[in-house]
This record gives sequence, structure tokens and C-alpha cells, in this order.
Amino acid sequence: MQPLNLNDVVKFVEENIGDFHKRRADNLRKLKLEQVLKRKNPYLFKAKHVTKGQDLVESLLRAHLSSQEEAIFGEFLEGLAIFVCSKAFGGRKSSTTGIDLEFERDGALYVVSIKSGPNWGNSDQIKKMKQNFKQALKVLRAGVRNVNIIAVNGCCSGTDAKPDKGEYLKICGQDFWEFISGNDRLYIDIVEPLGHRAKERNEEFAKEYANIVNLFTREILNDFCFDDGSINWEKLVRFNSEKKKGESKGKYDYPRSS
Repeated sequence: MQPLNLNDVVKFVEENIGDFHKRRADNLRKLKLEQVLKRKNPYLFKAKHVTKGQDLVESLLRAHLSSQEEAIFGEFLEGLAIFVCSKAFGGRKSSTTGIDLEFERDGALYVVSIKSGPNWGNSDQIKKMKQNFKQALKVLRAGVRNVNIIAVNGCCSGTDAKPDKGEYLKICGQDFWEFISGNDRLYIDIVEPLGHRAKERNEEFAKEYANIVNLFTREILNDFCFDDGSINWEKLVRFNSEKKKGESKGKYDYPRSS
């Protein structure tokens, strides 16, 4: 283990956090109203008694941007974690499917799948991660003899009171950052550099966001509202869910059991 130089971490964050802001802004600029309307559930917004075109647009955008930003920021945190581990333990980005990081510590080889937080996936996604771990361990054990290989689901935030999941360890938050760096304060030390030029970048994003809200609101009023300005929910639901022309109509022919 090499002592982690916090200045290296600060430099990495300041040089790379801009990519997060750029990508979220680029995604916003490229976004089309029809994309959001197709992806989001219109019934939810009717049930929430959304009555104004602008309110509908902002509700749609918030739901869309939240998932987009979390995914983009998750990729940034994964890169940060790999960088930190490379400095402290000689860690490396894994070439194995479903594995993000490999490194040796305390006589063991760790294979790590990195996630933003502890509540990252449903049962099918967790099952897939376990399958990836099994395959990775099988391959590595065939090439490396007499080494203890341990699978880890590393979560950049949160906590887990029971890290031993049997087939793998789940290490979260402070414990995760200490695990890959040897520094039990790193989870705090990375907070300040994450805000590098954040105010300036978020003000720029707010301007782009306001423009998109105005454009989308105009489209909603023109295409999905009655003449009196009220939302035409039937037309909106049809746009989201109606079969395309040429698709079969009538009762679906479900497979019959033998």
C-alpha cells in the first residue's frame, strides 16, 4: 500500500468533474419532448393532478433528468474510485465482464463491482451481478493459484449493517472509500473538490433548463392541450401508449399451454 496523496485526488476531481456537467448539459440540449413523453408514465401525472402545461413539462423533465444525472455521476464516481485505488493499492480497471476494479490488499485479490449507492438494483440485477462474480472468480482462479479471491459490491455512498452476503461482500460509504484507499476520512475529503466551479456550471445549466422548459411548454400547449388551455389527457395517453398503424388490433393471441 502507498499512502494516498489527497492532492492527487483533488486534481483528478477538478480535472474530471467538468465532464459530468458537460454531459448533463449536452443531454438536456439534445432532448426532445416526444422522447420524454414516450418514456414517462402519463397516468402518474394525471393522478398527481397536474393541470398546467408548464407543470407537466417540469414534472417530466425532473423525472427524466434525475435518472440521467444519477447514471452520469455514477460513471464519474466509478472512475474516481478506480483512480484512488490505483494510487493506494495499484488497483486497475478490470477487463472482466461486470467487474469494474481489481486490486490486491492484505494478501487477497478483490474483484469489485462499483455502484453509486446501496439501493442500486432490483432482484434480477443483483442476480446478474452474482453471475458476473461467479464467472470472474472462475476465470481468475484458473489463472492464479493459491490466492484468496473475494468478490465485493462497492457502494460509493450509504451504509450496510450486514456486509457479508455469503457469495460476496457489500461495502458502502465510508467503509468503501477506506477499503480502496486506506484512508478512513476520504469519504469526507472528496466533498469539497466535488464542488469545483459548481455554482458557475449550475447557473449555466439553469439557463439551458429554462429554455427547454419554455420550448417544451409551447409544444405541449400546441399539441396536447384544448383551445381553453386544459391538458388533453386522452391525446397524451394515445401518444404514449397507442399501437402504431399497421400493428395487429383486437384481442391478443396469447400462447396456449399444452
